[in-house]
Amino acid sequence: MLKAFSISIIRTLRDHSHQAYLVGGCVRDILLGRESADYDVATSATPEEVMRIFPDAYGVGVQFGVVLVPAPAEGIANDVSSDGRTVEVATFRSDIGYSDGRHPDEVRFSKDPREDVQRRDFTINGMMLDPVSGEVLDFVGGQKDLEARTIRCIGEPAQRFGEDKLRMLRAVRFAARFSFEIEPATLATVRELAPQIRQVSRERVRDELTKMLTEGHAREAFLLLDGTGLLHEVLPEIEAMRGVEQPPQFHPEGDVFLHTLLLLEKLPHPCPAPLAWGALLHDVGKPPTFRRAPDRIRFDGHVDVGVKMAEVICQRLRFSSHDTERILALVDNHMRFGHAMRMSESTFKKFVRMPHFDEHLELHRLDCQASYRDLTTYDFTRNKMATLTPEAIRPAPLVTGDDLIAAGHVPGPSFKEILSAVEDGQLEGRLRDREAALQFVAQEYPVPK
Repeated sequence: MLKAFSISIIRTLRDHSHQAYLVGGCVRDILLGRESADYDVATSATPEEVMRIFPDAYGVGVQFGVVLVPAPAEGIANDVSSDGRTVEVATFRSDIGYSDGRHPDEVRFSKDPREDVQRRDFTINGMMLDPVSGEVLDFVGGQKDLEARTIRCIGEPAQRFGEDKLRMLRAVRFAARFSFEIEPATLATVRELAPQIRQVSRERVRDELTKMLTEGHAREAFLLLDGTGLLHEVLPEIEAMRGVEQPPQFHPEGDVFLHTLLLLEKLPHPCPAPLAWGALLHDVGKPPTFRRAPDRIRFDGHVDVGVKMAEVICQRLRFSSHDTERILALVDNHMRFGHAMRMSESTFKKFVRMPHFDEHLELHRLDCQASYRDLTTYDFTRNKMATLTPEAIRPAPLVTGDDLIAAGHVPGPSFKEILSAVEDGQLEGRLRDREAALQFVAQEYPVPK
């Protein structure tokens, strides 16, 4: 366990006459009775001293006093096995100046833990813990704010956010994650400085938004993003959903923004990031395609428009091509379930063999539950899939391109049409063997003389 390994690091540092404590989010989580994903150590030892004590350690920001100590492959004392992760060990320090809005211009190492916590973001993340004695070193009022369920900057909010603009998004994420309130001065400063979030790298913004979407409190997070003005800056396409009416016979829950929030509220936890983003963006094409027709409100072409908009968003936030493909596929196919019960056998089988179809099916379920709550198509799809073997969904081809060439066909665009027609007949049970398939090709696609 990483917690036990981090405590062993602290003991070792103390054996070498250095101060050392657990620090930051892991202390907050321990006090809240939660499991922590990461364990960080703060120490009076310099990076060079840490790396001498732990020969396998390596610097990732030595100039900022940060060293990573990997858990040993063979485990540690008391039969604690490694999970292949690392513990961050950071030297007590004070930071001076933040010209780039993220990294300190100058770092001064310190022997005083009081100096170290003053540079951290929020009081609930600014505590240290002696894991041996259980003593909490709280120089910033973090325990009081934990009890009050409050997110509060350490010191002046404008200074903390000026040091790293991403902290504005982190304030929102922590408030949503723990169902805490952002204290008035901190909240007012976020609203005032929200446009400056554009100075943060798009990758860091993307990663923070992904955490909001996947940590289990996405609806609360996006309501806070909207209320602070940050949504307007990072995802104006989502803000544009607010007030966009929908036909009540299909969406009794209300406008597109409310529908999307309800869907986010129902995301599974943990949730794959592409599914979460697909859920957020599945109706992004509705605001620009809204029109009030004589019969009802319509969103003609909203899927095609939505795919293009989602692609722009994915490019803007620097998603990988793999994640972009998965997100766009979710947006592109979310309306196809409406035809599932009328699909031919071949069309249905091709539909359900899409990559990551479990995510498509889950998005459909969430979409239904966030609107009219009718799961008829969802149940139909699941039940029909249960009757199909993998071989029935993706059978071995009865005819290949080589077979077509041997029959006298000239390679070209027609090959795709012929092979697709054979596959359809195979999926529908009309063509059961190679001989029948070749006869079908000879009859339906005779070789030109």
